[in-house]
Amino acid sequence: MTNAIQNRYEFVMLYDVENGNPNGDPDAGNMPRIDPETGHGIVTDVCIKRKIRNYVQMVKEGCAGFDIYVQQNQSLNSQDMKGMDAVKGMPKGEAKSLGFRQYMCDGFYDIRTFGAVMTTPSKKDNDLAGVAGQVRGPVQIAFGRSIDPIVPREITITRVAITTDEKAASASTEMGRKHVVPYALYRQEGFISANLAQTITGFSEDDLALLWEAIENMFEFDRSAARGKMTLRKLIIFKHESKLGNAPAHKLFELIHVQRKDGVKVPRSFSDYELLIADAPAGVEAKVLG
Repeated sequence: MTNAIQNRYEFVMLYDVENGNPNGDPDAGNMPRIDPETGHGIVTDVCIKRKIRNYVQMVKEGCAGFDIYVQQNQSLNSQDMKGMDAVKGMPKGEAKSLGFRQYMCDGFYDIRTFGAVMTTPSKKDNDLAGVAGQVRGPVQIAFGRSIDPIVPREITITRVAITTDEKAASASTEMGRKHVVPYALYRQEGFISANLAQTITGFSEDDLALLWEAIENMFEFDRSAARGKMTLRKLIIFKHESKLGNAPAHKLFELIHVQRKDGVKVPRSFSDYELLIADAPAGVEAKVLG
């Protein structure tokens, strides 16, 4: 794919939360996700991808090629049918499958970026059976992890909006709970494969620029009382000279050290940490945004 990116990338996001819940765990009453063995906070890849999708949907609404496949109140089957309709006149076989995949990658930014597992159409529709499938996306994001262990707090709140008429007859307020992290700095790593961009989805330089823009702004347009104040502090990007890369990803990630400053026992701001980045090896360019 001639417009696809030509270089491999790795990147690291450093972001913090103040008096908020960065990623609730539905298996634990929506408390902040936590590693029970170490006490470090966890943020899933899905959480960050959702924010990126929301930003792209907001700034590219109505623009061809920037539809979002995974979105609220939109079934995946209905999204798939757009591609099914586009290839309906083609004969069954590999060409039809490739045509469907091409249509979906061209039309949906998040498929072009993250890939997708598209559902198989009804078995009764033999003309379309076998068209959908898995598309491997070039951009992958690992779980985020707080630099230090977190101590989530459960805060009792009162509200004047009573849930039911029966309760309203006997009370003027209700008690509630919210879970917050007083402060935590998180680190989350990502990978971008030029090989998958070129051979599968066509993820382009323009798509890449939009990805960096979305990451830099993903918290600015995603405010809520539950999430508190979340801020992207640094985005560190490693650009390889080649398509397949010039250094192992883990060695690049090990160049980045984030640690508490001397004398800081309980961090409460980004200024309580220091960021050290060693020189990148030959064939790799490091860039820091934020």
